[in-house]
Amino acid sequence: TILEGIALIDFNAPWCDPCRAQDPIINDVQKAFNGKAVVAKVNIDENPKIAMDLGIQSIPTLILFKNGKEIERFVGLQAADTLNKALEKHL
Repeated sequence: TILEGIALIDFNAPWCDPCRAQDPIINDVQKAFNGKAVVAKVNIDENPKIAMDLGIQSIPTLILFKNGKEIERFVGLQAADTLNKALEKHL
């Protein structure tokens, strides 16, 4: 759940090349923060309402939530270092 603690959600789609490039990076971040933060992926084709509600216009978009509130947003392919630092900053 994103309602408690820190969560990094990767909004993507299978047909998106930058999203596919982001995938292994997200998997590494997920392993690094296992038990400390939620790191998850959302396919916007399967969840268009969530994407619309959050105003996502480009993918990949990664949103960092703290206790259910958006605190940081990244648009486009992100390096593991960028995501790791953002998560560390808010933990």
